[in-house]
This record gives sequence, C-alpha cells and structure tokens, in this order.
Amino acid sequence: MNQPRIDTSPKVSDEIRKTTCYMCACRCGINVHMKDGKVAYIEGNRDHPVNKGVLCAKGSAGIMQVNAPSRLRAPLKRVGPRGSGQFEEISWDEALTIATEWLAPIRESNPEKLAFFTGRDQSQSFTSFWAQSFGTPNYAAHGGFCSVNMATAGIYTMGGAFWEFGQPDWDHTKLFILFGVAEDHDSNPIKMGIGKLKARGARVIGVNPIRTGYNAVADDWIGVTPGSDGLLILSLIHVLLKAGKVDLDYLARYTNAPVLVDCDPSSETHGLFLRDDDGKPLVIDSATGQPAAFDRKGLRPDLSGTLRRAGVTHRPVFHLMAERYLAADYAPEAVAERCGVPAARIRALAGEIARVAFDEAFELPIAWTDFRGETHETMKGRPVSFHSMRGISAHANGFQTCRALHVLQILLGTVEVPGGFRFKPPYPKPSEAHPKPHVGVTPGQPLNGPHLGFVHGPDDLALKEDGSPARIDKAFSWENPMSAHGLMHMVISNAHAGDPYKIDTLFLYMANMSWNSSMNTGGVMKMLTDTDENGDYVIPRIIYSDAYSSEMVAYADLILPDTTYLERHDCISLLDRPISEADGAADAIRWPVITPDRDVKGFQSALCELGARLKLPHFTNADGTAKYADYADYIVNHERRPGVGPLSGWRIPGETGSGHGRGGVNPEQLDRYIENGGFWVRHVPTEASYYKPWNTAYQDWAVETGLYDKPLPYLFQLYVEPLRRFQLAAEGQGTRQPPEHLRARIRDQLDPLPIWYETAGAGGDYPVHALTQRPMAMYHSWGSQNAWLRQLHGHNPLYVPTALMRRHGLSDGDWARVTSPHGAIVVPVMEMAALNPDTVWTWNAIGKRKGAWALEPDAPEATKGFLLNHLIHELLPEKGDGQRWANSDPVTGQAAWFDLRVRIEKVAAPAESQPAFPPINSPVGTGPEELEWKVGK
Repeated sequence: MNQPRIDTSPKVSDEIRKTTCYMCACRCGINVHMKDGKVAYIEGNRDHPVNKGVLCAKGSAGIMQVNAPSRLRAPLKRVGPRGSGQFEEISWDEALTIATEWLAPIRESNPEKLAFFTGRDQSQSFTSFWAQSFGTPNYAAHGGFCSVNMATAGIYTMGGAFWEFGQPDWDHTKLFILFGVAEDHDSNPIKMGIGKLKARGARVIGVNPIRTGYNAVADDWIGVTPGSDGLLILSLIHVLLKAGKVDLDYLARYTNAPVLVDCDPSSETHGLFLRDDDGKPLVIDSATGQPAAFDRKGLRPDLSGTLRRAGVTHRPVFHLMAERYLAADYAPEAVAERCGVPAARIRALAGEIARVAFDEAFELPIAWTDFRGETHETMKGRPVSFHSMRGISAHANGFQTCRALHVLQILLGTVEVPGGFRFKPPYPKPSEAHPKPHVGVTPGQPLNGPHLGFVHGPDDLALKEDGSPARIDKAFSWENPMSAHGLMHMVISNAHAGDPYKIDTLFLYMANMSWNSSMNTGGVMKMLTDTDENGDYVIPRIIYSDAYSSEMVAYADLILPDTTYLERHDCISLLDRPISEADGAADAIRWPVITPDRDVKGFQSALCELGARLKLPHFTNADGTAKYADYADYIVNHERRPGVGPLSGWRIPGETGSGHGRGGVNPEQLDRYIENGGFWVRHVPTEASYYKPWNTAYQDWAVETGLYDKPLPYLFQLYVEPLRRFQLAAEGQGTRQPPEHLRARIRDQLDPLPIWYETAGAGGDYPVHALTQRPMAMYHSWGSQNAWLRQLHGHNPLYVPTALMRRHGLSDGDWARVTSPHGAIVVPVMEMAALNPDTVWTWNAIGKRKGAWALEPDAPEATKGFLLNHLIHELLPEKGDGQRWANSDPVTGQAAWFDLRVRIEKVAAPAESQPAFPPINSPVGTGPEELEWKVGK
C-alpha cells in the first residue's frame, strides 16, 4: 500500500485576531487568522451580534484587498497636468505642510471656500466634527447619492427606517416583502433572516423590476415598472382602507391619525395641527368628546372625533387620509398599467397582506406600560414585515414613495410590534430629537453647530441673508429643503459653475467622483481639469484620500494615502452608524491586526494631525499641542457630551453614568473591545423589546444607556407637518418664502400626506428604463480590483428583457448602442427573462478606466465593462428659464439615478465598450498577471 499521506487538519494559523470586516457596510465580525505575522485566512466570528459567524465571499476575499497591487504607497504631489496621473512621492510632513498652507488662509478669511465631502466611510461623526471645527458649512457624506430618501422619509414618518435603523422580527414574521432591494446592502443579515423564514415556511415576496439575489429566492416576484412603486403602494393602501383592514386601535394610540388639523382655508395655520397652550397637538378624548393634549395620562384618542370652532369643522389626520386614498384614482384598475402590475395581482397582494396581518395575529405574554401610563398585559403581534433600500429611493419621487411605504406599515400596525418591523438602538428617535443644520460661518472659528440635520420649516433652511443657498451643494435650500445628508453629486458641478459661489479647495475622502460615483462622468472629468481665462484651474485645489489607485487619484493635486481596513483603527459608533440589533445596542472597532508595509496613514489619524497643525480648537490643547495623538486616542478620549463618547462599552462608572453606554473615559477601552472580539453589546430588557417609542421601560433603558438624555415618547407622523409649513410659504404665508420659480413645485410635491407623481425622466424618444444594481460579491468599486472577486464579476453585460432582445434582433454576446438625452454608450448585451419588460440593467462599478486600480491594459473591466453613469446627468435638461435644475428629488435632493430612460439599437461589435477614455498613469503601475497569496508552508 503506497497511499499518499494527507493532512486532513492542517494548521491554519498561529493566532486569531478578531476585528470588524469592511468589505461592505454590514460590519460583520471576523476572525483574522495570522501565520508568520501575515493574514492567512479570514472567517466569521460566531460570537458577533451581526453575522454570528456567517461570512460571505466579499468578507473572505479581504485577504486580497489588503494585498492588492493597487494600494497607494506614499503621499503624492501632482507634477503634471491634472488628470495626467503624474505624481512624485513626498513625505507625510511635506504633504501635511502643503495641506496646511492651502487650508489655513481659507480658514482665517472664508472657511466656506473649503468643500469637504466623504464617500462610503464609516466615521462620519468624526469627519463632520473635524469640518465643524474648521468652520466650513460645506460638509456631507455620500448619503445624498445613495438612500437619503429612505432614511429621511423614515425619520420624519416614524423615527427610523430600514437597515441600519431597524430590521424585521425574523423570529415571528410570516410574510416578508422587499421593495427595491438589490444584494449589496445588509447582505449577511438579510440572507440569514431569509434563511430563517424559509426554514419555518414563511413567505417572501420581492417587488423589484429585476429578479436577482433576494428576489430570485422569493416565493413570488412582482416586476414593477421603475419609479412606480409609490403608486403601487398607495393602491395597496386604497384596497386595505376600503376593506377596513387597518389597525384602528394602533392608529389611535401611537400615531398622529387622531390629531386635529386646522381646516380653515382663511387661517394662517391652515393645514397645521391644532395645539394647546404648551404647543402639544390636540386630539379628541373619546371619553369626554373634548380636545386634549395627545400625551395626557389615561387619554384614549378618538379617530373619528372632530372639533367645531367659529363655523369651521377641524378634522383629524385619519379623515384626510381616508378622503385621499379612497379616491378612485388609487384603485388597482386605475394604476395597473403605469405600475406594470395587473389589477388582480395588486388586489391579491393586498389580500395576502391583510390575511397575514389580521388573521394570523398573535400575542406575546409580556406586560408593558405605555407613555400615557396604561399597562398592557400582552404585546400584540402582526406578522408582516417590509424591507426596502435604494431601488425605490433613487428617484425624483423617492421621498414620497418611501413615505408611502412607511405609512403602509403603520396603517397595518406592523411597526415595533412582534412579527413586524423593529427599530435598532439608538433608534427610534423623533425628527425633533435630531439637530437642525447649521451654516453660521465665522472666519477663524468653528461652525456654529452640526452641518446636517432635520428642518421643520422655512426658518430652519440654510440660507444666506440674501436668500441664496449657504452651502455649495445647495442642501437645505428652497431647491432641496429637507436634504438631511447633503448632495455630494452636486458639489463638483456647483463648484465649477460658481453656483451659488466659487470654492478654493475640494477635499474628498473615499469618493471616486471622477468615475463611478458621479453622474455625467465625462463631464465631471472635464470640470475637474477645466481652466479659466487665466489658465488657472476653475476648482483651484483638490486634496484626495484613498487606499487605492482609483480613477479619482489622477484628478487630485495632493494625495493622502489611506490604509486598508486591517491596518487601522475605526470606530463603528452609536453616534454614527452602529451595529445594533433590535434586541441590543452594539458598537464595534477595527484595529491594526497587521502593520502597513507602506508609508500610509489611516485617514482619520491624518485628520487629527492636520487639525492640530491648523490649530483647530477641537484638535488642539490650550498650549497649542495636538490634543489627539491619532484616531485611536480620539476614540478613547473624545466626549461628545458628558459621559458619552465614540464608544459606549467599558466606560468608567461615576457621576456621568453607570459605565453601561454612558460613563467616564477609560484609558483601556480599546483593549477591552479587542478582548471581547472587537465589539460591545448591551441587551434590551424583555419588557422593553417592542413598542419602543411608547414603552416606558425602553425609554428609561435608552436614557440609562446614553442613547437619549431624557425619555422621548412620540407619535408616528402619518401627516408630516413640516412639509405643510413649506407649502404655506409657497402659498405666500410667512416672512421667508421661496423664489417664484419654485413655488409651484414646493406646493405640489412637498405634500404632508404621501403622494405619487411622474418623474422628469418619463417617456418620449427614450421608452426604456435603465437601472444599475451592485452584485453581492462587490461593494461600490472596492471589490472589482480584488483578485478573487474579479473572477466572479470580470465584466458586466447589459441585461435586456426577452421581448426587447427579439424586437431589436439581439442575441447573447451582441452589442448595442444605448442612448439617453445626455449621451450614448456601446456595450455587450445578454438576455434576461426575469425582468420588467420595459427595463434594461447592469451591474454597477464593474467597468474601470484603463490605468486605474493597477489592472492590466486589456483587463475585461476596462474593455468589456462599462458604466451607465455616462448616460446620466447631474442636471435635468434645460427648461429655457436660466435655472440649473438638479436631477434630484425636490424634497431631499437625493440623486435620481434610477429615472434614466434610454433607447437601444443593435450595432456591430466594437473592439471594446464605448466610450473608451485614454489610459491614465497610475502611481502604482500595473499589477502582476498572476497574483498569489500564500502564507507559510
């Protein structure tokens, strides 16, 4: 017998270091196996609250991310024309000296001349704090071109939204419906949750023009026409109201459905709530028939109660809702054609929702006390839950569509109840609990408050004395009143146009704005390189930080090279974007499990040093020395308010708190996180598990944990009063009114009850909808230069529905010209049957520009890959009125990526996809043809 000897249990590693993944934004816990001081293997951490050991292909491929040939190696100073990619390596001291010399004069004279915007980073509470200390009003992260509609609509309606704000009750849900969800967001938790549902026979329904990913494993798929989701949802509301299948008790107790609205057309407060002397909204007490404050102890609000005053009958919100949505305009037969969903199917979906919500209702034997002092012996469950993301958000009607979906949940009584949607701490929070945006600029001083927030009327807008926008992106202006996350997609365009003013320095972090993160990609590249009549760049200076040689690197003047995620400290904070689950508050860290082999710094640490050089007050001690040695020092020692810092775990008990979420600074805090696997969690007590906005046990726990400073019970806002305040201004009320050209838009589209309207992308010579999705194996552009993940998605065809393939004589592998009002691309096509018949789509961010990401010149990403971005413009077509109309939602300013309409035609196969831009020089050159990574024997 001469059999080979096989080691069936080889040694995997010498040591395991536990930290947090950064291959997407799920923030899963990982075990990094180390061998000979290098990363040998990455697996999921079974103890972690997010993924419980599950890890996807992206997470495992992190090895190839931290060893990618495209990693930047040292600070860089541009020596050739902008866009040429010609740089010389410099020291960190020289790089930070240059940055200081550029920024210090701006801060002393006019801080608004700095526009500081960050991409998909997860340290936004820190970067916003830095920008606030600098004094510029021009700061935001990437949310304005991602899913700000979903978040903002959720906050204003119910105090939170999907994904990082909350999740379905996976253990009790019996019907789970997804609207507009691809595969890249929340992927591990959603996959795990759907697995739970499938295991116990619960149903999953996907509403999406494209059947991939979660929609592909759904029990039923509804291929809705892009942009019509809101109309479909309002039709479902119509059917449910008409059938009486809404939770009247829930609506009366926990929402503003019974709140009285001023119905006097001659009143200056027409459409606003009636209030008592303390400013509290009034309802009719069912016991007395008299008006009373909504939160009075022992009150039972009356949904049908009205109030007659001075010859006017003031009605509750629920009356206004019924009047609107019971109208024939919302009947399934009236909306079916526009939605691409037969009327019978709309009725069947409404019927299934009603059956599960009401016929399969249940109760948990958990007693709790509400904010009006009433004790309930059980918690009533309605086992229908929803989830939604960017698919319904990235339209010019996205805010109202997202509002409609939240209202649908609330009408069913499925929010914060067993079986429904549950908030994750620190949510829920009413919109009033969030800051308002600040733009008070004083040379040499910090900004007068946080940049971002939630406005409640015209008085909160970010305007200058002359009424013009105070921010470069025009966030919180009459053009985009309720921006919340800013408008990153408009920064370069506005700065180039000098509208509303010129800037001096554009400072970007992890935002590939010259390629896949911009609409009008070719136009943006031109804006970044454009010069004025004197030969000077229109945007004078550009500083950029990234870990990799992305397309944006070539367009910067100064590069501050970031580390990869296993080489630095990060803070996944309750002040920002935590990893909480519905049953517990949780946060996490990353820490340097490996040491960089290049002259790079974590961007946040670089900002600490730059802040000290600039003498920013929040980053400098009284004697002028640096306040924080690096970002790790900041994480431990910074306090946003007494007892509350970036991390909630292992704080010191004392006067400022118990140490469980709130307490004193602990010098050993990071060590405790590392010992615990990189995370901290504090579980919600059983009696506080549900009904969080109204449950006194949860409110008290939230205060103790440092989530609130005081209890914050509130009502869900079916009718959003701040929207009505903007309408009143458009109707001529108040001292702050919109410009004439915006009055009609504000009056029509900032409706306090959800509405639906056609978007500007509709029809004509461009009959086909065009969409992008991100594949599960990729996340933005980070994965498509990863040697393992490239094998899954090396290029991206345009997926075309069967009927369109036949109509245009196309077969798999053929090429088509795709034309929009803005431009044209030539790309390979592939047939897909499970697709809305009027829609084409492709994967986003696979296409790469030659020379970037250390890819070979003939890489498939650069020859067959492509971007739909070339077909989309940040501005709508000219209207002849001299205005620059953003291609954005009129409420929040979110980029309307998915309103794109095109036409297609078959063409001869070119040598490579078009447009083909000249290669750019890369400071890191080209990687090897074969990339291997093996540690040890």
